[in-house]
Amino acid sequence: MLEIRVHEVKGRCPVFRTGDRIVIDGPEIVLEETDALCTHALASLLHYTTILDRDWCPVQLGLTTADDRDCAYIQCLDPGTPYTEGGTVVFQVKRLDRRES
Repeated sequence: MLEIRVHEVKGRCPVFRTGDRIVIDGPEIVLEETDALCTHALASLLHYTTILDRDWCPVQLGLTTADDRDCAYIQCLDPGTPYTEGGTVVFQVKRLDRRES
């Protein structure tokens, strides 16, 4: 089970606020525990959810530093200003035991 939390919003995001979360259990997005969803963000996140859920090694994937091995960081694909009117969201991904959710 993965918890994807909004770590930082750079610019203006019409969907997410800092602290919002998405919970994924295998192939399922747990809607009851998810605050918001965005198709732009899912495009970035879904590339990594299966591998992070099964074989947790964010350092080897280049998604964190050796000092912060308990989580991975993934960024939304919206570049924000001056290219779009939106903003970039940085997500922190943590693996959860079922008891923690």
